[in-house]
Amino acid sequence: MSASEVSRKAVVLLSGGLDSATTLAMARAEGFDCHTLAFDYGQRHRGELAAAAAVAEQLGAAEHRVMRLDLGAIGGSALTDPEIEVPDEPGRGIPVTYVPARNTIFLSLALGWAEVLGAWDIFIGANAVDYSGYPDCRPEYIGAFERMANQALKVTVEGEGHLRIRTPLMELSKAAIIAAGHDLGVDYARTTSCYDPDEDGRACGVCDSCRLRAAGFAEAGVPDPTPYRG
Repeated sequence: MSASEVSRKAVVLLSGGLDSATTLAMARAEGFDCHTLAFDYGQRHRGELAAAAAVAEQLGAAEHRVMRLDLGAIGGSALTDPEIEVPDEPGRGIPVTYVPARNTIFLSLALGWAEVLGAWDIFIGANAVDYSGYPDCRPEYIGAFERMANQALKVTVEGEGHLRIRTPLMELSKAAIIAAGHDLGVDYARTTSCYDPDEDGRACGVCDSCRLRAAGFAEAGVPDPTPYRG
């Protein structure tokens, strides 16, 4: 089956945060039949899994799946190792909330599912403007992964089509992302961004992700629905 003959299916990586929610809304607006994929990888902010399911339902995903991994076995990140604290002040360089090889692992699994589904597009909410400096969110990385992907699949090496890694947020500020999602009807109250929420799911308000989120809502002029503690 050629790329032109398949239905408009896409795999969308959905974390439950505002970036991935906006990415899903953009993919749906393009007319894609979206199959969303979340990961239970041992993250301390596990509330994002419920958020991802809620976002998938609200935005009309065709199917939502959760894959379970144990990236805590690798360690090396404040998001998977309880011994490493989430910082409450921005630091220099790549922060301790970076999870080694996370996007490579996630995209690889999305790649396999896309081939099974007959999907030629994988959407990820990577951003190189208002982000934390993660190396696997850069356009250079995405381009390299896409080139690799098209050398890795049966359907691509047999000439049936070309797989694309789609990053519609790559060059947008956080405010622009929120404004775009607001126009597309994203219910941001269903999303979560905090790296260190309390037991009731309230955001800390001081981690890097919370700071970027709050500043984005303020700049966009959109009410921030985030429940903050304190």
